[in-house]
Amino acid sequence: MRTEFLKITLLLSILIISGAAQVTNAQRRNKNKEQSAGKAPSTSFRLEEESLTAEGMKFMMKDEPARALPIFEKLAKDSPSDAAGHYLMAMALIKLDQPEPALAASKKAYDIDKNNVFYAQQLAELYAKKRKYEEAAEIYESLLKKSPDNIQYGIELAAVYVFNEQFEKAINTYDLLEKSIGITEEITRQKQQLYLRQNKLDKALQEAKKLIASEPGEVSYQLELAELLIANDRTAEAVIPLEDALKINPDEAQAHVLLADIYRKNGDIEKCNRELKLVFANPNLDADPKIRVLSGYLSMLKTAADNNDALLLARQLMETHPNESKVYVIYADMLMRTGNKAEARDSYVRATRLDGSVFAVWEAILQLDGELNQVDSLIEHSEKALEVFPNQALLWYSNGTAHLMKKHFQQSISALEESLKLIGDKTEMVPFIYGQLGDAYNGLGDHARSDASYDLSLKANPDNDHVLNNYSYFLSLRKEKLDLALSMSQKLVSQHKDNPTYLDTYAWVLYIRKDYQKAKEYLEMAMKDSTAVSGTIVEHYGDVLFKLGERENAMAQWKRARKMGETTELLDKKIATGTLHEQ
Repeated sequence: MRTEFLKITLLLSILIISGAAQVTNAQRRNKNKEQSAGKAPSTSFRLEEESLTAEGMKFMMKDEPARALPIFEKLAKDSPSDAAGHYLMAMALIKLDQPEPALAASKKAYDIDKNNVFYAQQLAELYAKKRKYEEAAEIYESLLKKSPDNIQYGIELAAVYVFNEQFEKAINTYDLLEKSIGITEEITRQKQQLYLRQNKLDKALQEAKKLIASEPGEVSYQLELAELLIANDRTAEAVIPLEDALKINPDEAQAHVLLADIYRKNGDIEKCNRELKLVFANPNLDADPKIRVLSGYLSMLKTAADNNDALLLARQLMETHPNESKVYVIYADMLMRTGNKAEARDSYVRATRLDGSVFAVWEAILQLDGELNQVDSLIEHSEKALEVFPNQALLWYSNGTAHLMKKHFQQSISALEESLKLIGDKTEMVPFIYGQLGDAYNGLGDHARSDASYDLSLKANPDNDHVLNNYSYFLSLRKEKLDLALSMSQKLVSQHKDNPTYLDTYAWVLYIRKDYQKAKEYLEMAMKDSTAVSGTIVEHYGDVLFKLGERENAMAQWKRARKMGETTELLDKKIATGTLHEQ
């Protein structure tokens, strides 16, 4: 549809450049009517109207329709039988976004002078905007009938038919236009879309082939036909236009991409690889279609050799597009498939240097930092991620956890509390955050806040293993709330009968409660799996043996524990004195 700017320009060319003006013509017609009726309009009245028209148009040119409107309203009121005044008033109202009064004024202008194409166009456009498509179509049909060579009328009429879902009428109109101007991309594509909306795929394909026939050397038309076939599950038929496209231009990367995708879907990895190598070596093709094809290719890989081929393609992709962050992400994804976590993490990091706005990539980095037990990296990367996403609770949680692991207790607490503020609806994180806060406060010796945090964690999740273990163990070390410590550690071992750490915690609570024989039984259960036994468990076993009077055996266990590491500070003193020393 024409823009308001075009309307004003057209009208100005009539009013100002030609000097005759539609308004003036209308006034003259009125004058003739008045003269024929025996009336003689004064020259001063005509001059006033022309002056008002010029003044109103001046405001329209300055994009001040609110100031032009009262002038045009006066024109229409003073000369109600003059179509131009109503037309100008409608034009100002359209600019002021007042469609209802604009439609009324425009209809008056059209009713007075149906032969004026500008009045007709204005009214038809207003009808279309008000979704009165039948009325709009009637006007455009009349205009086209009078001027069958006017392409714009045909395009407007077809558009109105489309809006009114009269698809066959729209297609017939486009056919008439094609007879006048020949095959064009725009009209052919419009017809294709209409046929597709009617589920007439074969006719849509015919339109695509007509476009190819009109310009056989245009590669893009071959690709469009292939893409239309692929989109409608007629993939096998798409091979021919793609091969035709490559005959025209052997370096047409998109054709190789589509062929690779077809071979991938057919399970022909060899042909898929052949096409992909041609695609990935082409620096003129954007990275996105390559990534799309490679991502789909990954889903069909079955063997280690296939993974290696994909890795080579992903590496080639990085070399061809070294400044595209997505290629490092897909390369990292491939490395994850092959179990190369360290290199995958580094590739994700490189991706963030190019584009740090993808939260999922930061999540992957932090996850891998944790799995690789690289705490310093976890701190560094969580801080960089927080620069981009300062309101993400997960990032604060990761940062707080890393500082806790480094025994930076105050920094850990600050980060974890920030995480708690931002948690929002991710309530599943609440018990974990409070659990870490309990550990951090315990590290600072703030037992009241530590216990309160643990209590809140267990309130949110009574089966939190980490909290049940640490809370009960720390209480036993402090020799406080031993009944609570016993119930928590007992619950833990009932759910995890073979976990050496949990068995050790329960045994230590029993030890503090002076139930040495039962503590010995659970420590021996903990020591069954020699690969999972720590120096702490062995030291505790020595302490229990000492309490039971087995001093030589206790000394042997202490010495064994010293070789293993992870013991208390009192171990050397126990060995040196041959007696038990407790905190």
